[in-house]
Amino acid sequence: MLTSDEPMTQNHKLRILVCVSGGGTNLQAIIDGIRDGRITNAEIIRVISNNKKNYALTRAEENGIPALSISPKDYADREQFNKALLDAVNEASPDLVVLAGFLVVLPEEMTAQYRNRMINIHPALIPSFCGKGYYGLKVHEKVLERGVKITGATVHFVDEGTDTGPIILQKAVEVEDGDTPEILQKRVMEQAEWVILPEAIDLIANGKVTVEDGKCRKDRKS
Repeated sequence: MLTSDEPMTQNHKLRILVCVSGGGTNLQAIIDGIRDGRITNAEIIRVISNNKKNYALTRAEENGIPALSISPKDYADREQFNKALLDAVNEASPDLVVLAGFLVVLPEEMTAQYRNRMINIHPALIPSFCGKGYYGLKVHEKVLERGVKITGATVHFVDEGTDTGPIILQKAVEVEDGDTPEILQKRVMEQAEWVILPEAIDLIANGKVTVEDGKCRKDRKS
């Protein structure tokens, strides 16, 4: 179990499956984190995209990671797509599923099956600017509309709700005068998302995250 206090052994690295819809910058942060040692005891074993043309698939290919596209457009209905997605995830036998900008409503079976074994990165400080309709650039547009001075990013486990699962890590980022949604998005990615997503994965891979009563407890001691 990922939520035990026992880290993965050298003979069994944490098997990570990454689901992504866009360009894959958070995927790249994971790849870089494993390469430079910020993420230990882990490996990416598959990348799944719901978009055949996104750059995340190219990133995977360039790094020798098996990848495939599963698009709703290729299936007669949502039920068939959901089955194909879950089959592809299960086929890879991941220990951890990482939603790295995956703009897909997950099938209930997947959420149940990977409870406390699936995490998401959200570009705001949950519970602010999250939930239905808050994704991608829309989050930063709403942050600027509201005029808040601090935003950030959150890594959390995925449950049946939207951005409601147990929070693992958060990091704050200042909102600056003159910010546009695009400028703020870039700062949040660079200063928060690309920092805490690798950190959260490393904590999980080394048995330092537990979930109790719907809340995460972390042990950062070496």
